[in-house]
Amino acid sequence: MTRFVDVPTMSRLVQEVGVTQFMGQLASAIEADFVRWADFDKSARVANHSDIGVIELMPISNAERYAFKYVNGHPSNTAQGLYTVMAFGVLADVDTGYPVLLSELTLATALRTCATSLMAARALARPDARRMALIGNGAQSEFQAIGFHAHLGIEALAVYDVDDAATDKLVRNLAAFPKLKIIRARSIAEAVRGADIVTTVTADKAYATILTPDMIEPGMHINAVGGDCPGKTELHADVLRGARVFVEYEPQTRVEGDIQQLPKDFPVVDLWRVLAGAAEGRQQRDQVTVFDSVGFALEDYSALRYIYDQARQRNLGVDVQLVPWADDPKDLFRYTRSGAMPVGLRRAA
Repeated sequence: MTRFVDVPTMSRLVQEVGVTQFMGQLASAIEADFVRWADFDKSARVANHSDIGVIELMPISNAERYAFKYVNGHPSNTAQGLYTVMAFGVLADVDTGYPVLLSELTLATALRTCATSLMAARALARPDARRMALIGNGAQSEFQAIGFHAHLGIEALAVYDVDDAATDKLVRNLAAFPKLKIIRARSIAEAVRGADIVTTVTADKAYATILTPDMIEPGMHINAVGGDCPGKTELHADVLRGARVFVEYEPQTRVEGDIQQLPKDFPVVDLWRVLAGAAEGRQQRDQVTVFDSVGFALEDYSALRYIYDQARQRNLGVDVQLVPWADDPKDLFRYTRSGAMPVGLRRAA
């Protein structure tokens, strides 16, 4: 049987673990897998683009497990009452190909994106960072705000979005964290002024310049989360030229990240090498660092691995007959006749 984790189950799992604990534990799981970078068979995601969005498959495996995520990115979806990003994923056993987990990943992707940002910022931002600017106050914003507050010690958060309603929503949701000071900025420039960390999580599929060189201050760490497909950027090219830039998987980031604006020989640093102690992160206190985050399949592998372990430990989810019983593995045709129907859903023991 295959463990199935739907949205209500994922919601219950996050509540049982605790949202801040979930983020922290997932960040540690992702870092542990990044350090084992050489153990994984990696490739850039397979993408199908349209004028208004993208649908992608993100595969990865090691000697034990295979994982993939189906995910979209359609910025105009919110006008139709749909999320911009929706996802599900599968974790399978490499030796047999048998799927052991089928899970929602819309909520989990938001959590793993924040966890990846935390992992990078712990390695790259100044350890005394206390103020963050958050540009883009949509579906990902609360996760970034709470994660950086709980795990990096951010005390003040300056927020800005072109949509005032999005900022209203963010402020309401963050009311549960009274120790985090929220500052509503009137512009991007006002929000980033004096920030130690700047997180950009905008969604428009366009060559945007959310941050320009005049906004950058010495020692900033820029967590560029929103740029994630060809033709979509958030940072002015000169911001990148003036910084030390870190990436997840260079072949993918060259196509989808903010560095798509720059020549192919523009130097970047693989984040996994920093985490493994094979490369330097921040070299000087006043150095500007950029995490050109586009999301990589290894992070989803870590998320699926973590979800599978937690769901089994907590007896959450249901077991489903995703593939036929194999009491006679040479007879598949019998499932076309009556009396051989699958047993359907069964609650996890």
